[in-house]
Amino acid sequence: MHSYGGDKAKLLARLRRIEGQVRGVQKMIENDRYCVDLLAQLAAVKNATNKVALSVLESHTRGCVTDAIQNRESEDEKIDELMDVIRYFTK
Repeated sequence: MHSYGGDKAKLLARLRRIEGQVRGVQKMIENDRYCVDLLAQLAAVKNATNKVALSVLESHTRGCVTDAIQNRESEDEKIDELMDVIRYFTK
């Protein structure tokens, strides 16, 4: 099981909400809605996906990375992996 396994139901619920938001944005474009309204909804989608990503990142850090450090299993590799993910995520 992945470290986010305990939060799987919450993550899936959030993703379903995001999916609904994206469908709403599609309808806004179809209905020629005002640009500022569209941009506000896109910002909301972006923020929502960032929250999901941060939740998974926190679970990974508290689960996988902590376990690797406590068990002295490839701790440098896990820390490097974590830093790579953080760099990728913050681009």
